[in-house]
Amino acid sequence: MKIDLNNFERFEARHNAPNNTQIEEMLTALGVADIDELIAQTVPEKIRLKKGLNLPEPLTEYQFLRQFRTVAEKNKIYRSYIGMGYYNTITPPVILRNILENPGWYTAYTPYQAEIAQGRLEMLLNFQTMVTDLTGMELANASLLDEATAAGEVVHMFHGARKGAKKKVANKFFAADSVHPQTLDLIKTRCTPIGVELVIGDVSQLDLTDETLFGVLVQYPDTNGAISDYTDFIATAHENGVLVGMASDLLALTMLKEPGEMDADAVVGSAQRFGVPMGYGGPHAGFLATRDAYKRQIPGRIIGVSKDRDGNEAYRMALQTREQHIKRERATSNICTAQVLLGVMASAYAVYHGPEGLKTIARRTHGMANLLVTSVEQLGLEIVNKDYFDTVKIKTTPLQAKAIKLLAEERLANFRYFEDGCIGLSMNQTTDVSHIADLVDIFQDALGLNLAIDVEALAQDIAVSVPSSLQRTTEFLTHPVFSQYHAEHEMLRYLKRLENKDLSLVHSMISLGSCTMKLNATAEMIPVTWPEFGQMHPFAPKEQAQGYQEIFKDLEAWLCEITGFDAMSLQPNSGANGEYAGLLTIRAYHEANGQGHRHISLIPSSAHGTNPASAVMAGMKVVIVKCDDMGNIDVADLKAKAEQYSNDLSSLMVTYPSTHGVFEESIIEICQIIHDNGGRVYMDGANMNAQVGLTSPATIGADVCHLNLHKTFCIPHGGGGPGVGPIGVVADLAPYLPGHSVIDNNVGAKASSAVSAAPWGSASILPISYAYIAMMGGEGLTNATKTAILNANYMQYRLKEHYPVLYVGTNGRNAHEMIVDCRQFKPAGIEVEDIAKRLMDYGYHAPTVSFPVPGTLMIEPTESESKAELDQFCDAMIEIRKEVQEVIDGKADAVNNVLKNAPHTQGMTITEEWDLPYSRQKAVYPLPYVQANKFWPTVRRIDSAFGDRNLICSCIPVSDYEEVEA
Repeated sequence: MKIDLNNFERFEARHNAPNNTQIEEMLTALGVADIDELIAQTVPEKIRLKKGLNLPEPLTEYQFLRQFRTVAEKNKIYRSYIGMGYYNTITPPVILRNILENPGWYTAYTPYQAEIAQGRLEMLLNFQTMVTDLTGMELANASLLDEATAAGEVVHMFHGARKGAKKKVANKFFAADSVHPQTLDLIKTRCTPIGVELVIGDVSQLDLTDETLFGVLVQYPDTNGAISDYTDFIATAHENGVLVGMASDLLALTMLKEPGEMDADAVVGSAQRFGVPMGYGGPHAGFLATRDAYKRQIPGRIIGVSKDRDGNEAYRMALQTREQHIKRERATSNICTAQVLLGVMASAYAVYHGPEGLKTIARRTHGMANLLVTSVEQLGLEIVNKDYFDTVKIKTTPLQAKAIKLLAEERLANFRYFEDGCIGLSMNQTTDVSHIADLVDIFQDALGLNLAIDVEALAQDIAVSVPSSLQRTTEFLTHPVFSQYHAEHEMLRYLKRLENKDLSLVHSMISLGSCTMKLNATAEMIPVTWPEFGQMHPFAPKEQAQGYQEIFKDLEAWLCEITGFDAMSLQPNSGANGEYAGLLTIRAYHEANGQGHRHISLIPSSAHGTNPASAVMAGMKVVIVKCDDMGNIDVADLKAKAEQYSNDLSSLMVTYPSTHGVFEESIIEICQIIHDNGGRVYMDGANMNAQVGLTSPATIGADVCHLNLHKTFCIPHGGGGPGVGPIGVVADLAPYLPGHSVIDNNVGAKASSAVSAAPWGSASILPISYAYIAMMGGEGLTNATKTAILNANYMQYRLKEHYPVLYVGTNGRNAHEMIVDCRQFKPAGIEVEDIAKRLMDYGYHAPTVSFPVPGTLMIEPTESESKAELDQFCDAMIEIRKEVQEVIDGKADAVNNVLKNAPHTQGMTITEEWDLPYSRQKAVYPLPYVQANKFWPTVRRIDSAFGDRNLICSCIPVSDYEEVEA
C-alpha cells in the first residue's frame, strides 16, 4: 500500500462536524441522492456561482500557526507613549487564562435567557457598578463599542432629550477641540446625517446662551493631558438648558474629582486600560454613564437586579423595551453587539485589584508623569499642561520634534507629535523608572544636551501634583465584591463559580436562528493573545504594523472573493455598525452625484430590528415593505413603493436568505426594481452562512453588504460581543468607505468620516477569521455552507411532524435555519417562553424566541454540530411537545405544570417536600442523556416585570435591596 506523504489532516473535517456516515444517513432521511441534489432543491439555480471560490489552498492547524508566526513577527512592538485613549496595561494572568482564553466565557451568547446566564450578568453588573462609582453617575450601560462611538451616542441621546423651547430651535452640538481627534471624527459622522450642526472649538470661548445649542462634549483629562474643573461651566450650561457630556478615563477617576461631582449629564470612555490589550484598536468595552432621568434614552444593554419565582435575587437585561428589535425605527440606538467579553475582563480587573489596588496603579502612573516632568524641566523644556494625570505635552519646535522622532523610533519608542510641533507623552501601568531615564536620554541626545540628570534620585521625591480642588474625595467600589477576591485562589474560584452558572458552546448546541453559533476553533483563537497583535497602539506608524497590514490586505481580498465585491472596509466593529457604515456609504455616493435628496429606505417588515434603527441614524426615512403569506417580500408592494418614491429612493435593506430562512426566488428581480428607480441595495449579511461558496451578494445584485465575522467567520460571540461587521461594496461605492482622521486607512480622498474609533476597528480579533478562511480554503468554506443547509433541513425533517414549520422554499426546503410555530399552543395556556425555559431542563439554550414572528422559535444548527447533537436536540423538542400535549389533553394542570414551572433548579429537587404534580425525575431528568451531563440553572424563572418596576442597575448591599423593593 502506497503512502501519500502529502495527505495532511484537513481542518475542514474538524470544523464541519457530521462525518460521511452521518451525512449519508441525513441525506437518506431527506430522500436525496447526495448533498448537491439537496442544494439544487434549496438554492435557486439563477443565483448559483458558476465557479468555485479562488482562495489559497487550505492549511492544517499546525501549518497555519507556524506560518502565521512569521506574519505576527512583522509587527514591531515599540514602547508606546502615544496615549489618546489607548494605553499599555497588564492583564492579570488569572483573567487572561480564565476569561479571555476560556471558551466557557467566550463562546456564550447574549444573555437573553437570563436563567442560564447569571455568571456574566453578575460580572456585567459589576461593570456597571464600576463605571457608576468611578464617574459619580447614577446609571451606566453594560458596555458600548468604544469611546468614540459612545460619544456619538451622547449626541443622539442629548438631541432626543431636548425640552421646552430648546426642542423647537436647538440643533447645534459643540465639541471641544481638546477632545481626542478620533472622537471628533466620529461625532462628525453622527451629526451630519441627522442634520445636527457640529461646532468644534475652544470651550473657553463657547457662548452657552446660544439658543440653538443643545449639547456639549468636553474631555477630562483632555487629549493634551490637561485637567480642568468644569463645575461652574456645567452650572452655567444647565441654566441655559444645555446638556454636558464628558469623555473621561476610569483610571484617572480613581484620583480625580468625578464628573458626577461636577454635575455632568453623561460620561463616556473606554475601559481598555483595565486589563484589556490595545490590540491595534480593539476590541474594548466603551461605556456611557448618565443620570437616572435618561434611563429610557441611554443606548445599549443595561443589566438589572430582579428576583426569581422563589424570591431569590437574580439578574437580567433590564428595560428591553428600549431595544431596536422592539422599537425598530423609533429606537434610540442601533446598538446590538456590545463588547461583553471585554466588559467582563475590565470588571474582573476592578474586582481583582479593588479600590486600593486601582488607586495604587493610578498613583504610580501619575507619579511617572511627575517624574518625567521633573526630569524634562531640568532640560530647560516647558510643559504646556501644568495640571495633568498621566499625559504631558512638551513644548518643542517642529525642528526639535523631528530630531526627537527620528531618535525615539530608532530606540523603539513611539511619541505623539502635534501639528504645532509639541510632543505628547502618556504614562501607563507598565511604565517604570528606567523608561523615564530612557526618555530623558532620547531628549538629551536629540537636542544635543549632556546634562547630569539622576532620574533614580529624582524618583525618591515624587508626590501627587493634582490640585487639591481636583482631587477625588469620595469613596468608590465599596460593594464587598470589590474587596473579597484579591488573592488569586479566591479570584480563580470566583471566576469559575460565575462560569459554571452560564451555558455556553462547551455544554451543548446553541441553535439561535440568525446568530450562527458555530465552532470557534482553538487554533483560530490562539494568536489573539500573542503580544505582536495585542500590544500594538492603533496610531503607531503603519510601517511598524506590517503584519497587521498583510492580514488586512489578505482578508479584504478573501472577503471580496467570497462576496463578489470590489472593495472591503474592516472598520465597523459590530454588525449594526456595519449596517450604519453601509448606509452612510450609499448616502455619500448619492450626495457626490448631486442626489443628496435621496433619503427613503425601503425595509421589509421581516427585517432585523437593527435595520430600521440604522437607517434612521443614517438620516433615512423608513418605508416598510409588506411580506406575503409565505414570508417573502411582497414584490408588488415593493415595486409600487419603489416607483412611488423613485425620485427620493436611497436604498433597500434586504436580508438574504430571508429572515424567515428561505432563499427567495425573486431576489434578482427585487434588486433590479431598486436599481431601476435610482436606489442601491443594501444586504444584511446576518445569513451569509447560507451563501458562502454557493452564491454571493454581488451575484444576487446587492451593492453593499455587511458581514458578521462573529457569525459566519467564527469570531466568538463572547456573551454579547466582541463583533466585527466589515462592509463590502461594488466599485462605484468604494471611494466613499469610512476613512480615519488620525491614520490613513487606504480609502482615498473621498473617504467618509470614521464609524469606529480605530482605523481598522477591532483589529486584534481579525486573525480569528483570517485563520478560519486560511485553514478551510474555498472548497472547505463551500462544504461548510452545504453542511449548514443539510443540518437545518434534517432538523426540519425531524421536527415538522411535531411543530409546524412556518416558511419553506419552492421545493419544501429551508436555507440554514427554520421557524417552528408554537402559537397553536396558546389556547392551552402554553407560550413560546415556556418552551424556551423548559429547554434549559434538557441542557439546551433556546433558539431565537419570537423573532421574526411572535410566538415562534427560529432554529439554526450550523455546520459545526454532529448528527448526534442534532438528534439529541430534536429529541428534547419532541419530548417537550409531548409535555405540551399533556396540558392540551388535560392530563397536566394548565398552570402548575412542568413547562410553566421551568426551569427547575437543583435547590428545588433536594428539598424534603415536593408538592408539584409531577416527579422530580420528570422535572430535571426528562430524558436519559440529561442525567449523564446535567446543566443546572442556578435560578428559577425570573420576574422581568418586577425588575423593570424596581430598576436596580448596580451592586448594592443586600440589606438595602429590601428597602428599594419596598
